Amino acid sequence: MISRIWSTGINGIDGYALSCECFLSGGLPAFDVVGLPDAAVRESRERVRAAIKNCGFEFPMRRITVNLAPADTRKAGALYDLPILLAILVAGEQIKADFSETAFIGELSLDGKLRPVNGALPAAIAAGKAGMKRIFVPGENAEEAALAGALDVIGCNSVTEVVSIIQGFTPAVPTTASPGSMASSYPVDFSDVKGQESAKRALEIAAAGGHNALLCGPPGSGKSMLAKRIPTILPDMTHAESLETTKIYSVAGLVCREQPLVTLRPFRSPHHTTSAVSLTGGGSDLHPGEVSLAHNGVLFLDELPEFTRQTLDVLRQPIEDGEVVISRATGTVNYPSRFMLIGAMNPCPCGWYGHPSGRCTCSANMVKNYAGRISGPMRDRLDLFVNVPEVTFNEISERSKAESSAAVRERVNRARAIQAQRYKDAGVTCNAHLPAEMTDDVCELGTEEKAIVRSAFDRLGLTARSYSRLLKISRTIADLEGSEKIRKHHIAEALRFR
Repeated sequence: MISRIWSTGINGIDGYALSCECFLSGGLPAFDVVGLPDAAVRESRERVRAAIKNCGFEFPMRRITVNLAPADTRKAGALYDLPILLAILVAGEQIKADFSETAFIGELSLDGKLRPVNGALPAAIAAGKAGMKRIFVPGENAEEAALAGALDVIGCNSVTEVVSIIQGFTPAVPTTASPGSMASSYPVDFSDVKGQESAKRALEIAAAGGHNALLCGPPGSGKSMLAKRIPTILPDMTHAESLETTKIYSVAGLVCREQPLVTLRPFRSPHHTTSAVSLTGGGSDLHPGEVSLAHNGVLFLDELPEFTRQTLDVLRQPIEDGEVVISRATGTVNYPSRFMLIGAMNPCPCGWYGHPSGRCTCSANMVKNYAGRISGPMRDRLDLFVNVPEVTFNEISERSKAESSAAVRERVNRARAIQAQRYKDAGVTCNAHLPAEMTDDVCELGTEEKAIVRSAFDRLGLTARSYSRLLKISRTIADLEGSEKIRKHHIAEALRFR
């Protein structure tokens, strides 16, 4: 007899409908799984065998062939354990039920308990799109999968519980979608930073337009402190952004049961010893990297020149395209990677170049080589270059609180609202992502403004890319002011950060 159980596979952050077919035939006992399974899927044979016996069912002493279709797509992970087990039981006529509109995912323990799996949310979304009415998932994945909203999600803790429900002995209780305890505020605030008004203004511009920035200053000036507070001034995530970010974290196995929906903008800060694969993603299972985990949030690279040049240069394509394509022998996946890149660096190896105390001991060549670790094309993709000077004693000892993140975020939200209205039919979310074909119309310059930009283009040796970024920054400054046109002082402030 041939049985068919529906499940879902994961490719990148998207799922697809998968059919788990089982055929029991005569001959010597054997258990084969076909359909391009990886090692984890092949090992499911032993987990399924033990779980069937320990749940009180009979394991067929026949030739068992399990096919995971589509057969030309690589299958990875342990989420196919449960559908494989059910397909064997149905083929052996040990259970009977209508499986035509039901999907199953779940990893098995040897005693038949269900363990959580990665990718429950994209799996549930894919099942809903495939026309499934309900999906059975491990209990710990139930609230996450329920965020899909297109079908009933049944959370179960064991195989016996699943069988009891599908045979009608136990009522099915769908899990209600709940975002969990949504954080209303961050533990840090811009008011914690003493002084650095120019740097704060630059980061406000960056947040308002989604621009990349590089902070440069001596040790202890507050570069990392400023960077860690950027998420507190970014606009609140929309539901679509939260759902897309949650899908990435679900595939990476970083979603917790208490907070199934990612509601705060991500802040990722990998160490400078990280590899190119860790940044962009990959490995044997084609997992998402830091650029994708920072999607809709901030990727902070502290001590930027200490990263290897090869590692930094792999960021160039994700910055431009907003996605990263990972191609390996095992397949190709696309991960979104639309993030704000914030870098921080010292002006020289010792960190004190140009300091009035004269404590810097670096030679001119050392300073030049240190800055040269960041390639020209990579620098060209940074919008704002922000000087973060040493904080004075008067600024440190000042007892009054600086402007709060809430006040800055209010201005950022107003600027983003202007951009949302402007780009409502273009599929663009902010000025930094403005496509080239729209730049001239959106960033139209008057005669005097064009003369200033022409002079800066020749004097600073701007490239076509940096010229475009200058216009976008000027547009963001105008939006913060509520100005319909880009004026001379908008361009002048934008040039101050180039």
